Amino acid sequence: MWIADHWKDYEVLDTSNGEKLERWGDYILVRPDPQVIWNTPHEHKGWKNKNGHYHRSTKGGGEWEFFNLPDEWTIEYPLPCLAASVRNDSCHSAIMPATAANALTFHLKPFSFKHTGLFPEQAANWDWFSGMIRREKENRPADKPIKVLNLFAYTGGATLAAAAAGASVTHVDASKGMVGWAKENAVSSGLSDAPIRWLVDDCVKFVEREIRRGNKYDGIIMDPPSYGRGPKGEIWKIEESIWPFIELTTQILSEDALFFLINSYTTGLQPAVLSYMLNTAVAKRFGGQVEADEIGLPVLESGLVLPCGASGRWHR
Repeated sequence: MWIADHWKDYEVLDTSNGEKLERWGDYILVRPDPQVIWNTPHEHKGWKNKNGHYHRSTKGGGEWEFFNLPDEWTIEYPLPCLAASVRNDSCHSAIMPATAANALTFHLKPFSFKHTGLFPEQAANWDWFSGMIRREKENRPADKPIKVLNLFAYTGGATLAAAAAGASVTHVDASKGMVGWAKENAVSSGLSDAPIRWLVDDCVKFVEREIRRGNKYDGIIMDPPSYGRGPKGEIWKIEESIWPFIELTTQILSEDALFFLINSYTTGLQPAVLSYMLNTAVAKRFGGQVEADEIGLPVLESGLVLPCGASGRWHR
């Protein structure tokens, strides 16, 4: 399992009875988690001193209950090259964007469907591709940028990590609000001048246009939803759409591409399925290696790891 264990401003404090107790900076939240099918004593004091609790409804959806929680706040994630526990990845300030700070800063706010605007477990993947980008940046001519495409890019965690490592990033999401939120995170992270293209677009249609234009990317990140709609009502169902979309997207990988990352929170797309798709669509053409595994977050109270979906990784 790939574990996101470099956080300072975030941690899972405890888990019990379908819920997880989390610290987001100075605030404690209780949110539902379908993986937590066990019951444990609520011994951590955070259960009684929470700032927000999302209650799941038996009719679907749910609602927040707040206890002295601000409308918005921020947390930081230390850049991998500056984290004390990073492993053997060289980092030189000369290859970092001039505006980059020591950490990525994320604006958080509770909104519908229990979310806060960030999936902290994805930091395990940010560290992975950031190391590759930094190493490649050292070896490339200055006039040959490392181009990364982030599809279904949400509030920009992966976009900011790639940009901070030195990549030129194209950020694509169908939601105008999410793209605006990602821009706010970029400004707060000192990356307002980084080479990032912000696009509100349907991801499939965007890739089709990039194929016609002949544009290529050295790294591709996709974090597709289980179900979604594009800006013009285009329907996305992951079980039906993901395989043809991966095949389509390989057409815009450069011949010396660095990586391809796909994330899944859908139960049916286990690591072995992600591995099979990447081996079939990417590795057969470009060579390289494929790995797939669960991603997770350490739990303070139990010392165990909470599973949070799966990722498939191809690298050159």
